[in-house]
Amino acid sequence: MRSFPSRLYYDRFHPNQTVRHMIFSRLVTHLMHFSTIRPPLHLHSFLASPTLRTLFLIGTGGFIGSILRYLLSGYAQHVSKSIQFPFGTLAVNLVGCALVGFLAELADHRGVISGETRAFLIVGILGGFTTFSTFGNETMNLLRDGELWLACGNVVGHTVLGLVAVWLGYSTAYLLWK
Repeated sequence: MRSFPSRLYYDRFHPNQTVRHMIFSRLVTHLMHFSTIRPPLHLHSFLASPTLRTLFLIGTGGFIGSILRYLLSGYAQHVSKSIQFPFGTLAVNLVGCALVGFLAELADHRGVISGETRAFLIVGILGGFTTFSTFGNETMNLLRDGELWLACGNVVGHTVLGLVAVWLGYSTAYLLWK
């Protein structure tokens, strides 16, 4: 490990990594490495516990993801000008599926993302960002309103397009880091 004066960059790479891997890894390490931050004394024992630190990362990520979901779904629904079909939820779930696929490829097959970073990004941010419970509620509301075709379109759109988005995320990550 090579340490620079700022202690923000660390060289930890998978044997098959290219320059793109190193840049991405340094960026993620720079953003996520908590040992470079000196917490107040009363927080030191909290952050020293791996379980508590992971729970903190997931909760913080969930907070960020929920805000992003609110902003993106509201924007997409506004742009669609639809009051019948939940385009905002569909947009959020498709973006979330694509990002999950992309990050999972980097974590599972490329060794670029650490366990804590994965907890923060996938479980925290994307867990708060994607809206499967909202999807179920909106589908039920469409069925209750007698909109069978819209309800079926909602189910097909989220499941089929969501799987396509996950595949696209995996494929994009694979092509960028092959």
